[in-house]
Amino acid sequence: MPSGIVGLLGTQGPTARTDIARALGLSPATVTQVTKDLIARGLIEELESVPSKGGRPSRLLGLLRDAGVALGAKVTADHVAVVTVELDGTVRSSTEHAYDPSGPDAIERLGQLLAKEVAGLDDRLLGVGVGVPGAVDSQASGVVDAPTLGWQSAQVGPVLRTAIGTPVLVDNDVNTLAAAERLYGIGRDHSSYLVVTIGRGIGCGIVVDGGIYRGANGGAGEIGHIPVWPSGAEEPPCTCGSTGCLEAHIGSAGLVRTARVRGVVGPRGTAATLLRAASGGDVAAREIFEEAGGMLGRALAGVIHTVDPEVVVLMGEGVDGWEFWESGFEPSFRRSLLPARKAVPVVVEPWTEIQWARGAASLVLSSPFDSAGNGGEQSRLVRARLGAG
Repeated sequence: MPSGIVGLLGTQGPTARTDIARALGLSPATVTQVTKDLIARGLIEELESVPSKGGRPSRLLGLLRDAGVALGAKVTADHVAVVTVELDGTVRSSTEHAYDPSGPDAIERLGQLLAKEVAGLDDRLLGVGVGVPGAVDSQASGVVDAPTLGWQSAQVGPVLRTAIGTPVLVDNDVNTLAAAERLYGIGRDHSSYLVVTIGRGIGCGIVVDGGIYRGANGGAGEIGHIPVWPSGAEEPPCTCGSTGCLEAHIGSAGLVRTARVRGVVGPRGTAATLLRAASGGDVAAREIFEEAGGMLGRALAGVIHTVDPEVVVLMGEGVDGWEFWESGFEPSFRRSLLPARKAVPVVVEPWTEIQWARGAASLVLSSPFDSAGNGGEQSRLVRARLGAG
């Protein structure tokens, strides 16, 4: 309960006691008693008064800046992005480290890297969140299968907790973005939504009734591995080991492969080269993005029919070129939807690389609202560090 109040003030900003009671389903008397204790602990403070509909003006409550921070780390095939994030979602600092996930001691080296980051913090650290491009059995245990990193049953959570000595929560990187949206973005107004990422891979975070749906083994949302290539045709290989996956076609590597085959870019061409060509008016380059948008639209329509979200959020490195995807995506997506679903909103959010790591930190910052128990003992430890355990 105390951690829920602290978490609410972190995500909503200064709030009156009556509004806290309403948002968390608590009695006004309970909120008054708990907030009195939190003020005494130095976690929150009384701010200015605001007019009320009747009676005395309401006093707003807000967080003190040193109430706590979270460390977020996004692991990729060649680097680790690390951020320090305040309770209100403000990124206080960010850095990037070269990292090779291959080798028998890769997880230990990740632990050493993050332990150094933690040692340099002067703030009250609540915990560490880690986002990885793969399936995670649970946020609490943190056992990872990530083919793109070469990890199978990797003991990420246990190893990092030993190395760092703090609570550590681990999840699929797209799920971490969905968690951040729940705290600071579109999820504050919608209880069921999808966060779809386009870039190196194609991922999907699924939020249903306010909670991230992770599936039986932590692998829900891997829409990049929906098979989309006709049987009998030449099927491009995918990083998952299969062939013909959506990601193999419209992930950045698939787009570049198509561009090279068609002579749009040279043998050393990259995703950035292809985007520059499209931006410069190259018709063939734009056709590649339009085709990719059409394929994404058809696949995503199937997900909409399965999950029935209120809204879809598009994010990731690929949205930098969304204007070229959109001409193929919109007609394909809307045409593939049932009449009752055709109006589902699609929101494209601006992208920066920092958002991956900020999402990872959100695993820690969402612990006060972990009613489903996704974080298990690790979430409880975060709440205890918040002075509310």
